Amino acid sequence: MSGIFISFEGPDGAGKTTALKTLMPLLQAKTNQEIVLSREPGGSPISEKIRKIILDIHEEEMDPRTEALLYAAARRQHLIDVILPTLQANKIMLSDRFVDSSIAYQGGGREIGMKEVANINDFAIDGHFPDLTIYFDVTPEVGLSRIRKDHEGEMDRLEREAISFHNRVYDSYMKIVKDNPDRIKTINAEQAPKQVVSDALDAIIKKFPNIFNKGE
Repeated sequence: MSGIFISFEGPDGAGKTTALKTLMPLLQAKTNQEIVLSREPGGSPISEKIRKIILDIHEEEMDPRTEALLYAAARRQHLIDVILPTLQANKIMLSDRFVDSSIAYQGGGREIGMKEVANINDFAIDGHFPDLTIYFDVTPEVGLSRIRKDHEGEMDRLEREAISFHNRVYDSYMKIVKDNPDRIKTINAEQAPKQVVSDALDAIIKKFPNIFNKGE
């Protein structure tokens, strides 16, 4: 496949989804390749249906392993429906979350085990890892305070979890970042939004200088 795959990760409230809306047109202006933006869980019809179940605040009885399997199932369908066709068409795939989220949230946050959740997802993604992952680094305290302010109390099932859960997610992300220095680039997401976008843009251009060089 000739396209490139970039994922964006971070704890709740990291601001990556908002940053991506600004980042995408900036990237598109620097390349002749088409850019496709999607998200997880979701991104395709079946995956979006699974997303509604996973994040439904009324699904309080969901078993942690069921949750992990649903994320993996949604990811598999998203991979088949969106990611692989995009890469096969020589396009640039941007995904708001991918496999690292499951390892951090279900493996670490739910305490299922990072290795165990990684194994579930190895089956789902069949070796298709991102070429680059941009990690938006923000402490749980800052991230959750942003969510409470921005969402005006309307938080999904995972966002409503106790701070201890979010601390475990953050610690798990730190381990993932440490274990994957060649793939993951960390951005300080507690900076001003404009600087966060600028740092993410610079990281991508530096990684793929032959692709994002239009007008240089």
